[in-house]
Amino acid sequence: MSAEIYIVIFLSLSPLHPPPPPSPQATQDELKASYRRLCMLYHPDKHRDPELKSQAEQLFNQVHQAYEVLSDPQSRAIYDIFGKKGLEVEGWEIVERKRTPVEIREEYERLQREREERRLQQRTNPKGTISVGVDATDLFDRYDEDFEEMPGGGFPHIEINRMHISQSIEAPLTNSDTAMLSGSLSTHNGNGGGNINMTVRRVTSAKGWGELEFGAGDILGPLFGMKVFRNLTPRCFLTAQCGMQFSPRGVRPSCSLMTARHLDQNTMGYLQWRWGPHSSMTTSVVRDTKTSHFTLALQLGVPHSYLMMSYQYKFQDEDQTKVKGSIKTGWFGTVVEYGAERKISRHSVLAATVSVGVPQGVTLKIRLARANQTYLFPVHLTDQLLPSAVFYATVGPLLVYMAIHRLVIIPYTCSQKQQNLELQRKSSEVDMVKKKQEAESAVRNIHTYYTQIKSNCLIILNAWYGKFVTDNSVRQERAQVIDVTVPLQCLVKDSKLILTEASKAGLPGFYDPCVGEDKSLKLLYQFRGVMHQVLSADTEALRIPKQCKYTTTTQPLYNHYSTLTTTIS
Repeated sequence: MSAEIYIVIFLSLSPLHPPPPPSPQATQDELKASYRRLCMLYHPDKHRDPELKSQAEQLFNQVHQAYEVLSDPQSRAIYDIFGKKGLEVEGWEIVERKRTPVEIREEYERLQREREERRLQQRTNPKGTISVGVDATDLFDRYDEDFEEMPGGGFPHIEINRMHISQSIEAPLTNSDTAMLSGSLSTHNGNGGGNINMTVRRVTSAKGWGELEFGAGDILGPLFGMKVFRNLTPRCFLTAQCGMQFSPRGVRPSCSLMTARHLDQNTMGYLQWRWGPHSSMTTSVVRDTKTSHFTLALQLGVPHSYLMMSYQYKFQDEDQTKVKGSIKTGWFGTVVEYGAERKISRHSVLAATVSVGVPQGVTLKIRLARANQTYLFPVHLTDQLLPSAVFYATVGPLLVYMAIHRLVIIPYTCSQKQQNLELQRKSSEVDMVKKKQEAESAVRNIHTYYTQIKSNCLIILNAWYGKFVTDNSVRQERAQVIDVTVPLQCLVKDSKLILTEASKAGLPGFYDPCVGEDKSLKLLYQFRGVMHQVLSADTEALRIPKQCKYTTTTQPLYNHYSTLTTTIS
């Protein structure tokens, strides 16, 4: 698009003299006349020379893009106020098209702030974790002798015995270099420590990258490490890492090597070797599909060796619900975990897991993830395997979630949805009246054509568009559906009605009778002497009488015509 759109448009106002200064007060007729003259002047077909034709194509495209902006009232208002930069701001496509210049300026400032926030978020990519450990063993492991000696011993003692906080940010230096800064603080039973790390990553090619890590802590001392990633083949990659930890006891070197390979489209195989304070060899197989996630891992090492298997089932619902279970057994005991997670808002996921093991006991883990921040609350209930602890750890969170979801979340979301619907209805009330008048006018204009084509093999007997309720409230049904029999009959061609995957509110003779609500199209048609009923979603494709590739519900009707028309009307 040209830097100054109005200069391009008014370039042809005076062929013999320089163009006048750009005028934002130009009418649509003046813009259209200038646009036509410029199109004739810069049309590529007028030139045979390749260089001149290429230049003409460039100017022709600039003129066309400029006219697209200036012929749209909202885009023109945005350009008049903010210039070309205002058109580059994302989000104008969802802004109401009848706003005043003052409202457009306020909307521009809001979109600009959101754009800057997104850019900062993408550049720094902040990630954080907060973990608060709770010791609630007194709820189940109570020693009566100790409680009798302590004042107020009749009440169990619950305390926070550990905390962990970590945070990391990224800072792109160049197109291939990125610096990452991370730090963490931990405390356990009154003793704590912390560390800070800085990592510099360079992308060497499309197949690999390397990292250098520098760290320091108040307990272990300085740390120096290096990590390399490389794609060996399109189905296999390798990661190598080495480091040196300096401590008062001396230098502690470590090294690890991991290779992975795609076994099939959904399965990965991993093999990892570690050398250092905790040397081990680990192999694992991970299978991730649309509906499930399975992991099988075996580790042989000193001092930890174990066999672990986990399975997660993914429900195909709006809340992305998942249930999972795992078992891990090794030299130091066996742990069984089970739990579930669910999306509670657009950016938040809530999960609860119960861990039962020997000799660990019973622990309830609650995790809340919002955007890139994670909050963990492990609650240790008992050091023993008590059925009561397992029962309350399983049923308690479920009852609390159901109560909060029913008493707080559902009423709040319904209230927010209702408020948004009311705002949409108020803001589009005038536009809805105009659309209704245009639809009625279109129906009147095509009614003659409708009577001519009604003799086709495919006859639309009745058709309604809008929101259909399940109760017997006839008044509510009338207020939210419109009769679209005539417009649909006029769309029949060669005894076929074909509608694409788009909202039907934009069809000739249609309008939106219930802004913001889920709408559908219900019609009754006759084909070759047999009546059929069709129910189609608003954005669902429709093809009648043939429905080979569509999921639209179609069924023949014989004695249901009177019942159907009575319910709708």
